[in-house]
Amino acid sequence: MKTTALTAKHISLGAKMVPFAGFNMPVQYSGINAEHEAVRKSVGVFDVSHMGEFILKGDKALDLIQQACSNDTSKLFDGKIQYAYLPNKTGGIVDDLLVYRIDEKTYMLVVNASNIEKDWDWISGLNTYGVDMKNISDRTSLLAIQGPNAAKALQSLTDVNLAEMDYYTFKKGRFAGFDNILISATGYTGAGGFEIYFDNAYADEIWDAIFKAGEAYDIKPIGLAARDTLRLEMGFCLYGNDIDDTTSPFEAGLGWVTKFSKEFTNSEALKSEKEAGVARKLVGFEMVDRGIPRHDYEVVDAEGNTIGKVTSGTQSPSLQKAIGLAYVNTELSKENQELYIKIRDNKVKAKVVKTPFYKR
Repeated sequence: MKTTALTAKHISLGAKMVPFAGFNMPVQYSGINAEHEAVRKSVGVFDVSHMGEFILKGDKALDLIQQACSNDTSKLFDGKIQYAYLPNKTGGIVDDLLVYRIDEKTYMLVVNASNIEKDWDWISGLNTYGVDMKNISDRTSLLAIQGPNAAKALQSLTDVNLAEMDYYTFKKGRFAGFDNILISATGYTGAGGFEIYFDNAYADEIWDAIFKAGEAYDIKPIGLAARDTLRLEMGFCLYGNDIDDTTSPFEAGLGWVTKFSKEFTNSEALKSEKEAGVARKLVGFEMVDRGIPRHDYEVVDAEGNTIGKVTSGTQSPSLQKAIGLAYVNTELSKENQELYIKIRDNKVKAKVVKTPFYKR
């Protein structure tokens, strides 16, 4: 198993460690609900250094990204970030990712930990443009500092005005005594905050500096379990659960990052699919009766006929109710549609609801 530069720190803090995407990662420290609440109400820190980072550089870097990605990267300016996915050639999704424009000829792609090698091979296979590609994943640490007090907790560490940063923008500057640190106004929690990218060599010092600066805000370390409940309350897709190589971006509700103003991998087939419509859709649902839905549970109708499957599910700490995402037949995807989740062979009533489940 791989480790991050902060693995020893997590173990010393008493974190429960689990294998995740080939890494030894902290799943929880004080408990999922307490950690979840810390992020929703104040501020928490996630070590997400397992994520992958690629630097693409050269005159044709934009051309390669436009070919590989669904979104229109030509709309980016220096310091701007974009969400996109990598379409495969059979209608599915290689991965979802963030694209950072560092300058006109330099971009950083941030990919999911479980897909680093797959994504690298996929993009390399499309690189007929002579673009210089560097995989900096193994030497890059990434901390997500999330919550309504994130800017206040971090401001003493940097001369970048954090409160004035727009969502999905980034700046490079001095942070915790180190130069050229990338500070990104992004996150996967819906609670606001920042993601900080830096060299592994600075990891311990930056971690300690963040916790010292955030003491007044009761800053807490947060594990992957609360990261999952937080993202699910927002209806954010998780690769491998809600989207994968077999799911259509239109089934998954990713039409908003599919731009046909340019050609990209499999764009003609995807355009035809959009025009024809899809047979199933990813929907949010909440349980009406008692029961917690889990990944791969069957979704059935009143007669017990299978009409879909759960991709993500949990007991929402913020809402105090069970929620989930599921693919269901399109005609059954409307708000308030009654569904049943098969839990231990029992049909447990649920209903379709709009996402995000949690609204600030």
